[in-house]
Amino acid sequence: MMNKLLTLTLLIAISGLFGCNTMEGAGKDIQSGGDALSDSARDVKKDM
Repeated sequence: MMNKLLTLTLLIAISGLFGCNTMEGAGKDIQSGGDALSDSARDVKKDM
């Protein structure tokens, strides 16, 4: 019983760590997209 509880706890902890890394990567991707959009808007404004 104790081994199953320990295994379950470890699996949940590992899943949480992978989830954090995934969200961090998604945040960086979204930020890169926002930066590109801002740069494009700045270029259009400059050309007007």
